[in-house]
Amino acid sequence: DFVVVTDLGHYAYYQVSETTLAPETLDRELRPLEAIKDQFPKYLLTMDTIQPTANYNGIEKKNIIDWLLEK
Repeated sequence: DFVVVTDLGHYAYYQVSETTLAPETLDRELRPLEAIKDQFPKYLLTMDTIQPTANYNGIEKKNIIDWLLEK
C-alpha cells in the first residue's frame, strides 16, 4: 500500500489490512510483498490481536497500533 524511502535511498514496503485471520486474505496481502525481490524490509500491518506478530519468509507482520507506538 505504501513505500518509505530514506535519505540514503533505502526502502521499506508496507501492506495494510484490517485483518488477515482468513487464510485467503493473508495470501492476498502477502502476494504483492512476495513479488518484490530486493533485500529491503517488508511489513504487513493489521489490527489483528490474535497472532499480532509473525514472519512470513522475511515479511514481518505487526499490529498497526503497536507499530504506530514504536520509537
